[in-house]
Amino acid sequence: MSPETEQRVRASFAAQSMMTTLGARLVALTPGETRIEAPILPGSRQQHGFGHAGLTFAIGDSAAGYAALSVMAVGHEVLTTEMKIHLLAPARGDLLIARGRIIKPGRRLVIVQADIHAVEAGQEIHVALMTGTMIPIAAT
Repeated sequence: MSPETEQRVRASFAAQSMMTTLGARLVALTPGETRIEAPILPGSRQQHGFGHAGLTFAIGDSAAGYAALSVMAVGHEVLTTEMKIHLLAPARGDLLIARGRIIKPGRRLVIVQADIHAVEAGQEIHVALMTGTMIPIAAT
């Protein structure tokens, strides 16, 4: 990945106020793959004390989207057009890790996936699988 592409992706992530609100960080970036981590904060928990599905979805969507953006040509960005989530287990612990990747790149559509794991007592538990479609758009 070129330094310019990495800088563009990291700048885009930094501009997302939602990720800032959630305490999420873009911790790894390679062409077609990303890793985003977010703490499961008291304000991000549901009524049973687990990480809320909204937190899981938000970082999974961003991980998948930035995986797609990492291979876009200069002057292009991506938007999510469809995203499905399979919640596999409660998000127990203090940290969520979302790993996004491209399944099939394309000029008009990019098929993506994200796997989200909760970290509890040093162990990763697979809590969600997301699949979706991104659409390239001209940057504004």
